Amino acid sequence: MNWVLAAILIVSGGLVTMAFSEDNYLGKPDTTVLDQWQAGKTVSQEAVAAYGGVDKCFAAEPIPDNVWARMQGKTYKENPNIGRDDLRHIRALHWDYDNQMHVGEMIVNKVIADRVARIFRQLFDAKYPIQRMVLPDVYNADDETQMRNNNTSCFCYRAIAGSTKLSKHARGLAIDINTLYNPYYKDRADGTQFIQPVTGKPYCDRSWNFPYKIDHKDLCFKLFTEAGFEWGGDWKTCKDFQHFELIE
Repeated sequence: MNWVLAAILIVSGGLVTMAFSEDNYLGKPDTTVLDQWQAGKTVSQEAVAAYGGVDKCFAAEPIPDNVWARMQGKTYKENPNIGRDDLRHIRALHWDYDNQMHVGEMIVNKVIADRVARIFRQLFDAKYPIQRMVLPDVYNADDETQMRNNNTSCFCYRAIAGSTKLSKHARGLAIDINTLYNPYYKDRADGTQFIQPVTGKPYCDRSWNFPYKIDHKDLCFKLFTEAGFEWGGDWKTCKDFQHFELIE
């Protein structure tokens, strides 16, 4: 660090010399959150500008080593179907109802990576509210826990709930948005319902208005369906209001 200024203060009759960095003197914003890409953190517009602008905050790139290490044994398990080279790391900013910018990240299949990064940029430009966008590894890849926390995510090598069939999440081809308020539910033959997350039960009723609700009028629905995804809210045998998956 270059030291360019010495301030001489008189304190109790003595001289005290204090050093200041040029950045501190000029009031340059701290970009540490973005330099280290700390998803889940709030970031100021001044820090984004100092980092290089909004455009630099949206990218689809090969998975960094530190991210790949975090995924091991959690969202990623050794398997014959998908590997590191098949996946990409999405960097994105997102707004929430607090009117602040938040740092987000997501792992997706390389087939959809550019599309997904573009969609999140469009959502950002529209100030579409997304509460949280961190990797499921933060929750030890426990789907129920991350959904209760209203997390938005994509890749997790796992089966479809209640089956042995691999989910499209296992290939990074399905994205779940604002999961608490857009739950999955299925009517059972005995008249009960299977709901994920369990705390999302009030939001299975789509007849009333509430924050983060996805429906046919929603911008998220519009952008994903236009980009070649289908919405789980349109499914007949169950409803998955948070879910957008690539039509293959």
